Amino acid sequence: MTQFAEQPLPFDFDEATPVPMPTGRTPSYMADHRKRLRTRFMDGGGNAMPDYELLELVLFRAIPRQDVKPLAHRLIAEFGDFNRILSAPVERLRAFKGVGDAVIVELKVVEAAAQRLARAKVLNQHVISSWDALVDYCHTTMAHRETEQFRILFLDRKNVLIADEEQGKGTVDHVPVYPREVAKRALELNASAIILVHNHPSGDPTPSQSDIDMTSKVENACNALGLTLHDHLIVGKSRELSFKSAGYL
Repeated sequence: MTQFAEQPLPFDFDEATPVPMPTGRTPSYMADHRKRLRTRFMDGGGNAMPDYELLELVLFRAIPRQDVKPLAHRLIAEFGDFNRILSAPVERLRAFKGVGDAVIVELKVVEAAAQRLARAKVLNQHVISSWDALVDYCHTTMAHRETEQFRILFLDRKNVLIADEEQGKGTVDHVPVYPREVAKRALELNASAIILVHNHPSGDPTPSQSDIDMTSKVENACNALGLTLHDHLIVGKSRELSFKSAGYL
C-alpha cells in the first residue's frame, strides 16, 4: 500500500489573527484590473503571465478590497520569484509587512496543490519509464527550499514507487543522514530498491564530498541487506544532478 504521509499545516486556524479588511465596495478601477487579469489568465494560462501578476491572482482571494500589486512586487523583490514565495517558511512570510494568515493560507494551498499534482504523476508508476515526471516532482517539492531536505523514494520489485518519505531537515548546507535508518526503513516497507533525493539551497547541485561519502555508506548498507540503490538526485534551483548519470554510482 502506498504510504504518503500528509503534513499538517504549520499554523493553527483557531489561533490565527484575522487580517483587517477595509469596508465598502471595491473601487471600480481595481475591480476592472482584477477582471482583466483573470480574463488574461483564463485565455492564455499562467505561462503568459509574469510572476507578479500570477501572485496578484493568488492574493486577490486573501485581500479582496485592496490593491495587491505593490505587495506582489515587494514579495518578488524579497524572495526572488513566485516559487520561492510559495515555498518560503511560514514564519518568514508572517514577518513580512502586509502578509497575514489569510495570505499565508492562500500561498500554502497553491503550494500543496502543485506538489500533489506532481506527486499524482508518479504514484504507483514504474519509476524508470516515468523518470522525467519523477524529476519534475522532486524539483517541485524541493528546488526552492531555503534549507536542505533529505527524502527517500521506496520502490517495489517492479520498480514501482510505493512510498516517498522525508527523512530529515537540516541547515542551508547540511542535513544529517543515517545509512542504517535508511536501510531499516526500506525493510519495514518491504521495498526492494530506493532512490535518495536531497536539495542544495545554494542552487548548485554539484555534490560535496560529504554527499559522496554519505551515498557510499548508504549503498554499502543497502548491499548488505540485498537492497538496490538506484540513484541519488541532488536538486538545484534550475537543474538536477543524478549520481548514476554523473558516474558516482
